[in-house]
Amino acid sequence: MNEEALRVRALAIHQRLLDVYGEPEWRRPLPPLDELISTILSQNTNDRNRDRAFDALRARFPSWEAVRDAPLEAVIEAIRPAGLANQKARRIQEVLREITRLRGALELDFLQDLPLEEARSWLMQFKGVGPKTAAIVLLFSLGRPAFPVDTHIYRVSGRIGLRPAEMTVEETHAWLESLLPPETWYAAHLNLIRLGREVCQARRPQCDRCPIREFCDYGQQQMDGGR
Repeated sequence: MNEEALRVRALAIHQRLLDVYGEPEWRRPLPPLDELISTILSQNTNDRNRDRAFDALRARFPSWEAVRDAPLEAVIEAIRPAGLANQKARRIQEVLREITRLRGALELDFLQDLPLEEARSWLMQFKGVGPKTAAIVLLFSLGRPAFPVDTHIYRVSGRIGLRPAEMTVEETHAWLESLLPPETWYAAHLNLIRLGREVCQARRPQCDRCPIREFCDYGQQQMDGGR
């Protein structure tokens, strides 16, 4: 399928998910620095554990400056519910120290005024901040166009044929941005995640109740018994 045909398919899938799920809403948007830390905590865990760790961190320390300057063990203990606490605590403190070194203060509001790709690159200079984390901060905290690709979107986009099978997660961010217009990215991101969680699951995709099965070669093959 050529790229133009993929764009048509992508828009049809987006519209069908809007018809079924409606216009989705992200949880209460956080300030960009808070969102950055929350997203680092979210890596390799679920939303519930991420939120428990984030709330514990904010309850334990009065400011991000206090988190930056705290003993490492204290940060590890606070974020233990998120898993990989040793790694994430070091990463969070390193990011906070680097932002302070580069900006003189712990704030990221200035990213609102940078050209989009410059803002994306600025965030991705930090260890542990990849395309997904940068895109989440840009899209949900700053209202800037970006298409975060998490494990659900990566799986679903491959299964329904919106990306080449061999494409990496990192490459998929730019690829999906090229298929869909920027004004769709917010809703498309959230609705594809919902589809991946509720229907197009990793081990047992429920193709019989998938709202976009008609656009999915995999789903049609499954319903036809693989014939």
